[in-house]
Amino acid sequence: MTSLLLTIILLTIILLTIKPLFLNTNKNCYFCPINFHQTYLQLAFNLAQKGFGMVSPNPMVGCVIAHNENIIGEGYHQQYGGPHAEVNAINAVTDLSLLRDSTVYVTLEPCSHYGKTPPCANLLIQHGVKKVVIACLDPNPLVAGKGVALLKAAGIEVEVGILENEALAMNKRFITYHTRKRPYIILKWAMSKDGYMSHPDTKQISGHKAQLMLHQWRTQEDAFVIGTETLLIDNPQLNSRLAIGKNPIRMAIDFDLKSQNLPLHFYDQSQKTYLLNGRKESKEGEVEFLKIANKNPDSIVECLYQKSIQSIVIEGGQRLLNSFISAGLYDEIRIFKSKQLILNGGQLAPEIPEFNAAISDLETDELLVYQNTKPNPA
Repeated sequence: MTSLLLTIILLTIILLTIKPLFLNTNKNCYFCPINFHQTYLQLAFNLAQKGFGMVSPNPMVGCVIAHNENIIGEGYHQQYGGPHAEVNAINAVTDLSLLRDSTVYVTLEPCSHYGKTPPCANLLIQHGVKKVVIACLDPNPLVAGKGVALLKAAGIEVEVGILENEALAMNKRFITYHTRKRPYIILKWAMSKDGYMSHPDTKQISGHKAQLMLHQWRTQEDAFVIGTETLLIDNPQLNSRLAIGKNPIRMAIDFDLKSQNLPLHFYDQSQKTYLLNGRKESKEGEVEFLKIANKNPDSIVECLYQKSIQSIVIEGGQRLLNSFISAGLYDEIRIFKSKQLILNGGQLAPEIPEFNAAISDLETDELLVYQNTKPNPA
């Protein structure tokens, strides 16, 4: 009996020792085999996220290379125009001879065309990797399954679709642009506790934390858009001065060019600026005039799609925001709502759609984020 008990104890110790190698870390499934594909792809997702705000119009992509379940290389797409994730991961491998018996985990289908860099599918073929595990296919018509076809034709085993939903969510801007033929659209405004977004006697509604968050968003999205009244009355800079990162493209819908020849920040040549208007098409330094047929959301969105803009934040005012809400032409709504400020009048904020909001606390404000589950594909 004693020897049996000792044997059981010994086996338990052995199992606990080798568990990290052979067992799942999920507490609900202690003795389930590890899904190495998901584990390594999750690592690749974490890498890919480091490129957020730096790689557009390219997607965020991460890559992990494993040999006998040991990671021998990893990388991500760091900068638009720079090496892709697969290139950086292979460059991190010290013994390239191991690649012929390795599995490459990548969050998006390897490219198959020549752009600013050579095709990644060709690079994987050149090194003769054993297997490639891909989270999701690339919807870009230049790729769209061609990368997988090249790999398979070269005799490389390919598996697609593991953590696909996570991959689509991570690159929702890129995916929306190529599948819906429009940018990913975020509507944003700040409002008082009693639902007003502006008042003649109040310059600032949201607090310091909200302002810092807004400027961080400006480093992450391609463009920020305002209407004519906001341009003329507020004279915004629409830059990222309170954050570290790039400035967005700043855009205004000024159909009759009422702002032209006025001393506004939009004309200071400090960053790329688009004026969408109904009169002229020209470029003056960093300021570009883009002619649109009308002020309807469809015309605005089509213009931005043609300029390869994958994500926009529309900051208002009320008329512009309501036009996109009425058209169902948005993917998210982000609202900074003051916890204390009461305006008792002014311009009412747009009516909030009946979606469940994710709420975050920002000291003097709340951030409400609504996801549009049925956006207009435009």
